[in-house]
Amino acid sequence: MTCLVIGTGGREHALALALSRDPAVGAVHAAPGNPGIGAFAALHAVDPMDGSDVADLAQRIGADLVVIGPEAPLVGGVADAVRGRGIAVFGPSAAAARLEGSKAFSKEVMAAAGVPTAGSRTCTTPEEAAAALDAFGAPYVVKDDALAAGKGVVVTNDRAEALEHAAACGRVVIEEFLAGPEVSLFAICDGERAHPLQPAQDFKRIFDGGRGPNTGGMGSYSPLPWAPADLAQTVIDTVVQPTLDEMGRRGAPFVGCLYVGLALTVAGPKVIEFNCRFGDPDIQPVLAVLESPLGALLHAAARGRLDEVEQPRFRDAASVTVVLASAGYPEGSSKGDVITGVGAANGVTDVDVIHAGTALRDAPDSEAGAELVTAGGRVLAVRALGYDVADARARAYAAAELISFDGLQRRSDIAAEPLGVVEGAAVLDE
Repeated sequence: MTCLVIGTGGREHALALALSRDPAVGAVHAAPGNPGIGAFAALHAVDPMDGSDVADLAQRIGADLVVIGPEAPLVGGVADAVRGRGIAVFGPSAAAARLEGSKAFSKEVMAAAGVPTAGSRTCTTPEEAAAALDAFGAPYVVKDDALAAGKGVVVTNDRAEALEHAAACGRVVIEEFLAGPEVSLFAICDGERAHPLQPAQDFKRIFDGGRGPNTGGMGSYSPLPWAPADLAQTVIDTVVQPTLDEMGRRGAPFVGCLYVGLALTVAGPKVIEFNCRFGDPDIQPVLAVLESPLGALLHAAARGRLDEVEQPRFRDAASVTVVLASAGYPEGSSKGDVITGVGAANGVTDVDVIHAGTALRDAPDSEAGAELVTAGGRVLAVRALGYDVADARARAYAAAELISFDGLQRRSDIAAEPLGVVEGAAVLDE
């Protein structure tokens, strides 16, 4: 099988790496990819938002499966363009990707499907926003209705701040705050059926202890020994399957990864949000412990044939991912800072260094070749496999100590203990 992964970040690196380790996958390509993916896959220059360009590339390399990583191309209809050429695509149509593209639409679907979620109101004027804030009370949860690259959610006790965010976004969804640990559940969907992956937990705030602004994710781990053993199946039964049925009734069957961001409340699991693709970095430890082949699973889903493959199997192990972010993140990012130590960290047993925001630049000494530099907010993720969470955590941090660049930021408490309401389950906005 020849696989093409579309995207540039850590999620795409982790997916491409897992596919490259699948014996049934003969070749892995990525577009545009990043320097880390380029170590084991062929990279191609392509505009991920140009469906025709992506489809042309897929045909040119003879791709059997195209996996579209980021949300923007999915919402923009790139999967439709590739699927229109008769190529199997793991990723929803533009119509189905509205589950992430519009939080108001997502809430509408959940209501119709009877999915347990936070109470909410969609607001377009300052007066509507003020009334909704007063109705739900603090902590205030205000979400931009559209894609916002992980910066569309504000959770605050400051009513003025909440109103300011609502005004800046225009159309927003204001919700009740859901108290309880945050959990990520990824469902592999073929339009009618779904297979769950193992749950994970993602640490969103920039600083230790759940302090500071929200980010795209500063680390994650899986499995969750403290979570209910039947959590994945419960979410499939009460959230995913009803949603798939409702999307089918609307003529927009969902094929791809349905990310379910959950709060484990005292009343049971409730949905914070849906995404139409794998989360990053929370998918990284899940893929590290996945024992069954990824290629066959995604290909079966893309063809509407999940019933022909086994449920995903996971090894009796744990994985922890620690993100290394650039100076200034999440408000901005420093670019061009030289990165050292990646080779040493990659050489540690059971450790992978996943690239997210990196680039290659000619070194000042021409004989030295290219040097690796920062090129984004979240630069690298150090992922380790261990006997249990504590072992994996120790390995990840030991390897992370080997990597350095100016202004490096990382949390020291990833997977130290389960996230509770301090971090805030309602801050998801990947």
